[in-house]
Amino acid sequence: MKKDRHRLKLPRIANLYMSSQGSHDRRFNVIRKGSSHSHWRDSYHWLLTLSWPKFLAVIVLFYCAANGLFALAYLAGGDCIANARTGSFLDAFFFSVQTMASIGYGAMYPKTDYANFVVAIEALIGLMALSMGTGLMFARFSQPTARVLFSRNAVIAPHNGVPTLMFRTANERHNQILEAQVRVSLMRDEVTLEGQHMRRFHDLKLVRSESPTFALTWTVMHQINETSPLFGATPKSLAEDNIEFIVMLTGLDETVAQTIHARHYYAAEHILWNMRFVDVFSRTPDGRRAIDYSHFHDVVAMQDRG
Repeated sequence: MKKDRHRLKLPRIANLYMSSQGSHDRRFNVIRKGSSHSHWRDSYHWLLTLSWPKFLAVIVLFYCAANGLFALAYLAGGDCIANARTGSFLDAFFFSVQTMASIGYGAMYPKTDYANFVVAIEALIGLMALSMGTGLMFARFSQPTARVLFSRNAVIAPHNGVPTLMFRTANERHNQILEAQVRVSLMRDEVTLEGQHMRRFHDLKLVRSESPTFALTWTVMHQINETSPLFGATPKSLAEDNIEFIVMLTGLDETVAQTIHARHYYAAEHILWNMRFVDVFSRTPDGRRAIDYSHFHDVVAMQDRG
C-alpha cells in the first residue's frame, strides 16, 4: 500500500464543536459485574475518596445516629439520669452528646448502675470515634492535591509542517511544580487477527514529556508521523474506534514537597481539526510578560491569524 494513502486527512472545514467541561473529568465508563468489592469492606478508602460535602454529611449522620441510639438505651433504663425529664428523648439525647464528647456539665449525671454501664460503653466508643475522626480529617487534609487546568479540547493541526496532536495545560497555583512529567496514552477498540475484540493502550511519543519547572502553561504535542498510532486517522475513524486520550501529569509541588498527580481525558468529540489555540501571552507596556487565562480554552481556525 502506498505511503500517501496513510497520510493524515485534515478536513477542510474546521470543526467548531465545543464540549462541556464535566465530561472531561470522567473515569472509565464501565459497568463492573461479578466483583465482590464493597464500600463496607473498604470503608477507610471510601471515606477518603468522598467529596467534602458527602464526607461531612456522613460524619453528621453517624454522630446523630450514635447519640440517638444511646438516647434510646438511656430511655430503656427508665429514670436513670438525674435532673432529666422522665421519658424525654431530648434530655437523653443531649446527655449522650455530653457523655460522648466528654463535656460533663454536671447538671445531668447517671444515677443507676445501668446508666453508669451505658455511660462507660459510650465513653469508650466516643474516644474511638474521636480518634478515627481525627485520623480521617488529617489524612484528607494531608493528601497532596493538584490544581492543574487542562484545555477543554485538544486540536490536530499542522505544526512546523507536521500534523500534530496538541492540548494545553496550566498550573493554577502561584507556585511551581518541579520535575513535571506528562504521559499521554491512546485507548481504542481493536480487533485481532483472530477476531477478538480488545481495548488496547498505545503510549504516544511527545515532543517534550518533561519540564524541570512547570509554573504557567505547557502545550503538550504529539507528532503524527509514520510511527504514530494516529497515522492515517480521520475524525470518522477516531469516532468508530471509540478512542480516548488519557493524560497523566505528575510532579513535585514545591510548597508541600510532595508528589502531586493530575489526570484528564479527551474523547473523539473533544478533538478539533485544523484549529489552533489562541495566544495567551502578551507584553505589558513596561516590558513584562503577561498571561490571560480567560482565553486559555479558545481556539481559532488555522487560516485565521487574528
